[in-house]
Amino acid sequence: MNPIDPIILFFLLGLFAGLARAELRLPAAIYDFVSILLLLAIGLKGGIELAKQPFGDLLPQILAVLVMGFVLPLIAFPVLRYLGHFKRADAASIAAHYGSVSVGTYAVAVAYFGTREIFFEAHMPLLLVVLEVPAILVGIVLARGISNETRWGAVMHEVFLGKGIVLLLGGLLIGWIAGPEGVVSIKPLFFDLFKGILAIFLLEMGLITAAQIGSLRQYGLFLLGFGVLMPVFSAVIGAVLGWALGLSVGGTAVLATLAASASYIAVPAAMRVSVPEANPTLSLTAALGITFPFNVLVGVPLYHAMAERTHAFFGA
Repeated sequence: MNPIDPIILFFLLGLFAGLARAELRLPAAIYDFVSILLLLAIGLKGGIELAKQPFGDLLPQILAVLVMGFVLPLIAFPVLRYLGHFKRADAASIAAHYGSVSVGTYAVAVAYFGTREIFFEAHMPLLLVVLEVPAILVGIVLARGISNETRWGAVMHEVFLGKGIVLLLGGLLIGWIAGPEGVVSIKPLFFDLFKGILAIFLLEMGLITAAQIGSLRQYGLFLLGFGVLMPVFSAVIGAVLGWALGLSVGGTAVLATLAASASYIAVPAAMRVSVPEANPTLSLTAALGITFPFNVLVGVPLYHAMAERTHAFFGA
């Protein structure tokens, strides 16, 4: 039996401390610093790999993943609207969260596969960035339609100049321009300490998750079921797409993980600007209180097994 990864134990520590109402909380400045390091490290790794291959070779994958980013919220919306009986704005907002991605979940997947020495294509951070945007646009249209009242300038500012996108794209560009040899001097901070940085990040995420779990008493079993079943369904789409694009088993598993994750950074900021009448507690309860811990504790190994079976079923 494999021992539990220490980074998962850090998450469980934060979750337990939060549920027990222990006097534990990272200072906001520390959490921001850790988040910045994590986002830059992911971007840098992807940028280094981009420097090794022509961008044109990746274009089919980028376009296919972009389409998936539009499709996932369109699937989630009617489920939330007609089965969950959520208000239109709330259903659209939650659907947007589940069409976008969680950088934290991706980082856990990277650590998981790295520890087990499972190969996956190193340009996956580029696909991570691609998946951030389309679900936000779909969510706004689902909530409002094409309306002149929508503050598209403010929305685009949040989407493309939000902290997550800027740091991920910035890291990608720096890694791409500098190349493998150029980043040697910063390797100790961004690469060697990656799992330690992730452990501190997950400690805080455990505390935040504990704060969201209390909302389940109000919103009931439907949100709980959606927060587990929607990621699994999305992971199936991601796994089949990964196989169709010719990704390795590890790459297919990472794409399935991206599809299964739910945003809790970029989308909430954009929805706050464009759909202010949506209840953010619903979205964050689902994304952070249910889906994030499910993916961290169960989802990533499940999606790896799903990728293996997809390749075995359709043929490598």
